[in-house]
Amino acid sequence: MHNNLSLTPSPKSYLLLPLKMYPQTLFNAFLALAATGMAAPSETLNSLHARAVVNHDSLNPIPKTIQPGRIGDAIDRWQPLLHIADGCQPYTAVDKDGNVSGGLQDSGSRTGGCRDTSKGQTYARATMHNGKLAILYAWYWPKDQSASGNVFGGHRHDWESVVVFIDNYQSPGATLYAAAASGHGNYKHDKNPPMRGNNVMVEYFTSFGKDHELQFKTSPGRTYWIYDWAAMTPAARKGLIDGPSGDPRNPWGRADVPFTDAFFANNINKAWS
Repeated sequence: MHNNLSLTPSPKSYLLLPLKMYPQTLFNAFLALAATGMAAPSETLNSLHARAVVNHDSLNPIPKTIQPGRIGDAIDRWQPLLHIADGCQPYTAVDKDGNVSGGLQDSGSRTGGCRDTSKGQTYARATMHNGKLAILYAWYWPKDQSASGNVFGGHRHDWESVVVFIDNYQSPGATLYAAAASGHGNYKHDKNPPMRGNNVMVEYFTSFGKDHELQFKTSPGRTYWIYDWAAMTPAARKGLIDGPSGDPRNPWGRADVPFTDAFFANNINKAWS
């Protein structure tokens, strides 16, 4: 924007100058525009150019990024142990610049193209609910395919989640009040899930040819680096909200990111009941 005290003519004023001055004036106008900040800021250009739908295996997990304070400590302390009993390994869905996974077509082998165990990321978001700290942990899979070949009912992209409710989360003696695991749009509530230390044990599985879901089960699971919604870059949030489609009304096809504003509160309510 031009300062009102600037002696540089505005672009419109050049139209009022004598014609014989036009070539030199045009050159001066170019210099004036280049010197003023009328071009879009580089940050905006970078963000516009950076956001893209990329190959699912080109995204690497972001090192642990959690909000500071007691809530952040609780998110780190209570993260679930995830075991993959069937299907793809979890993958990273978005990077800090907002580039998002294009996923995989649900064809070929049910684990085709998604066996890499180094690509997983745990996503998290926390809120207070009925006097408990509710923490939703989520994972992304590039496809949901219960059997090899083109299977009716499979789809590109899958999101599943676990919600834990913590009593007295700020205390060293905090305890798990209850937990819930997602499946087919609902949650299975459990007040006594299998645990190892502070970590509930959850399994990604399929049964009777249905899409994959989560269940609590004693199994050799693991953790992944956590990327907390409260500590994400704005670009990463926008990438998750808009998804590969670029349309927040239907961002990830048949899968919903469970911790964006469009779904988070409702999922916490479903996990509680």
